[in-house]
Amino acid sequence: PQGDYDQDIPEPSRIIGHEIGEWHVTHDKLVYYLSILAESSDRIILEEYARSYENRPLFHLIITSPGNHSRLEQIRKEHLKLSDPGISASLDITEMPLVVRMGYNVHGNESSAANASLVVAYYLAASGDEKVLDYLDQMIILLDPCLNPDGFIRHATWVNSHKSIVPVTDDNSRGFREEWPGGRTNHYWFDLNRDWILVQQPETRGRVDVFHQWMPNVQTDHHQMRA
Repeated sequence: PQGDYDQDIPEPSRIIGHEIGEWHVTHDKLVYYLSILAESSDRIILEEYARSYENRPLFHLIITSPGNHSRLEQIRKEHLKLSDPGISASLDITEMPLVVRMGYNVHGNESSAANASLVVAYYLAASGDEKVLDYLDQMIILLDPCLNPDGFIRHATWVNSHKSIVPVTDDNSRGFREEWPGGRTNHYWFDLNRDWILVQQPETRGRVDVFHQWMPNVQTDHHQMRA
């Protein structure tokens, strides 16, 4: 949206070399941009929680106001008391920030999700909108930009390598027809959206650990609808 943005916070295109949507961002560029974003903004901490089978980092951005960052561990411990039925009813929640976890791209070839995460992260890091500043005062946002990095890079590589100078929208074109196994699954072709209960894959094990570490009030899972 139009508005007041901190000019010291780089937009995605300044770092990855293209506008979001012109190319499929690759996982290395995604990591690079969000690392720079975390270094540039006092609203963001980048925290790695696991590694994929192909040794790609799984991480989230902890996004909140600088004031909340200064007492982040205190906020986390106080928030966890909400999960204790013996004391939760007696807690004063009026000043307790909401914990929201936002996960993107559990299916690697639903690639608009991870690409969108760059825009969301930039908006939360750079916007001077009073509404956004209010969100950051009242929330701890855990933004996980890519839940399936191995499948995501497989898909991004396929699409970018078959990209034409002239945009092609025909569903039968090669760019839309990945060869098996495609980018949906992780390295061992496991659908990570089916692993939340089994918890067999390193990507899921790391995420479940983070979930129990924070016990979010709201958990979102960003997919992409396909025709």
